[in-house]
Amino acid sequence: MKTVQTVLTVGGSDSSGGAGVPADIKTITAHDLFATSVIASITIQNSQGVKTAYDLEEAVVADQLQTILEDGKPAAVKTGMLGNEEIVACVARLFKKFRVKHLVIDPVIRSSNGTALLSKKGVSILKDELLPLAQLVTPNLPEAEALSGVRIRNDKDMKKAAREILKTGVKSVLIKGGHAKKNADDWLFDGKQSWVFASDRLANENLHGTGCALASAIACGLAKGRPLHEAVEHAKGFIQAAIGGGVQAGKGKGHVDPFAQATQVRQRFELLQGVSAALEVLKANHIGHLIPEVQSNLGVGIPEASRVEDVIAIPGRIIKLGDEIRTVASPQFGASRHVAKIVLTAMRFDPTMRAVMNIKFSDTILNACKRLKFRIASFDRAKEPKSVKQLEGSSLEWGTYNAIERFGKVPDIIYDLGGQGKEEMIRVLAPDIGTLLDRILKIHQTALRIRPAKETDRWRKR
Repeated sequence: MKTVQTVLTVGGSDSSGGAGVPADIKTITAHDLFATSVIASITIQNSQGVKTAYDLEEAVVADQLQTILEDGKPAAVKTGMLGNEEIVACVARLFKKFRVKHLVIDPVIRSSNGTALLSKKGVSILKDELLPLAQLVTPNLPEAEALSGVRIRNDKDMKKAAREILKTGVKSVLIKGGHAKKNADDWLFDGKQSWVFASDRLANENLHGTGCALASAIACGLAKGRPLHEAVEHAKGFIQAAIGGGVQAGKGKGHVDPFAQATQVRQRFELLQGVSAALEVLKANHIGHLIPEVQSNLGVGIPEASRVEDVIAIPGRIIKLGDEIRTVASPQFGASRHVAKIVLTAMRFDPTMRAVMNIKFSDTILNACKRLKFRIASFDRAKEPKSVKQLEGSSLEWGTYNAIERFGKVPDIIYDLGGQGKEEMIRVLAPDIGTLLDRILKIHQTALRIRPAKETDRWRKR
């Protein structure tokens, strides 16, 4: 049995699972650390907002916290919603008694829909008794105003507010820019040095649990021995992934997903395995007659793929040797910009259509697709705009878009009859690598059955 590092979270429960202690536990677990927790308040909420909250009795909170701290000092501690002045005071007293280290305070004062989550006297005691024990406090702009008494309208006001907050005795302040009108940059200040953590404003960043997950991720970084500014930088990357992988679990706001990075790693690994296995099946079935003169490739995107690097393909393409096929390298992400553009274009119309393979065009192969009752669309290279022709790598993206738009949805097959210097081609589309493999094999088998006898005899003489 191995000994593990623990990170303690003290805060409010969230019945929606998106913020508070549930979000903290997910974040800590996602960092390969062991989460311990103390509940200070019970919130009644769902994805549409907080309805009410019930603070636990001070003695109940104190008993929880004392019991945890007696069992061993956590590597880091994060606090969130504490509810009232009595709870804040008892938490500060026990933290001081047990000399907790790497304390990160997320000063939860109000919910995103305006519900008060900490009393005014609680804010005062937070400043006087809890902040002096902390390594970092992570207010958003409204919270920074409440803690500093400074109205923040610009960068100068932000720096003034940070200096006022540092007077409480907290070692560092991270003012979060999520409520700013322009960018979402965060500013870290320790009284001597400052760091700006630039962030592009994401389309779906207004999610539940961002502040909780960020503060917990910073605490995890400190628990692992990272310097504070590095812990913040890591946490920013973590929370951007959690926002990018946000989930909708109700009728209201979506939630951040602290396991988004881990899920993406697993998806990529499983996709690599799946594509590699599919290639071996294609090799075993001798599909060389389906490979065009310019060779072939296949691409599969992860769910939510948005970049070339999110699409796996075959470096050097799939080549034919008679009826055999060969590859010169293992599947890799970002290996083919051309095939990735087809996948990403299809996913713009239908996010579930994530796989494609180009195969040879012939009347026999096209007839096989028709016999299999595949949905078939096409585009005409003669209608390709001059501006597209001049832009390297844009033809296939334009052709795919044009064919899907005219067809009304993503088809199973997109073909074209070529053009000057361009070989005619068929693209087979599918939701995943398994379905793509099934469609390619069916086309292969059907084409062999219906091809002219002379052509079949020639194919069989290997």
